[in-house]
Amino acid sequence: MCAVPYCCQWATPELAADLIAGRATLADDPNWAASGALEQAEYLEWANHVCGMACLRMILLHRDGSAPPLLALARRSLPYGAYVRQDDERIKGLIYAPFVRYVDEHFALQAAVQVDMTAAQLPALLAEWRYIIASVHPSIRQPLQTPPQRGGHLVLITAAPAGRLQFHNPSGDRPETQENVTMSPEAFGRFFAGRVITVK
Repeated sequence: MCAVPYCCQWATPELAADLIAGRATLADDPNWAASGALEQAEYLEWANHVCGMACLRMILLHRDGSAPPLLALARRSLPYGAYVRQDDERIKGLIYAPFVRYVDEHFALQAAVQVDMTAAQLPALLAEWRYIIASVHPSIRQPLQTPPQRGGHLVLITAAPAGRLQFHNPSGDRPETQENVTMSPEAFGRFFAGRVITVK
């Protein structure tokens, strides 16, 4: 089967490093409409929240050869409660159980939430499931860092060559931290929150 395509959560992957470092803002992204946003304001509000939809889009592109744009996927998930608006209007999500219902009903993907996992268990899990969406700290793009906490961001694990974990990171800041990143389970575990969505 062909390699899993990469999808950045921002419309211009080459802008990722500048966005992360604060040298650019989402308003500087010239390709915002490619995200599926109906207007730029929608992109500005959502682009930092759609790492999970980027993982879903990569899965759909791999399986089907095509997929809706990111914000179209996000909008379709709202009736399921995959994202909710808090009292202060901030967006909360991705919420796993509603997401699982969404991908089952809309895309006939079998998915399950798994908790209390260790990174060492993930290679074996890939023998049962085709993809793993894993909760990690976003600083996984700088693997030598010690993260302040675990979780808060989602990456798509696609393979486990020689027991290592290979993944696509929707918020990687350069090609080598975006596509087909490989990391030992021990290193991955420093960022991993122990929660995954398995998909096939």
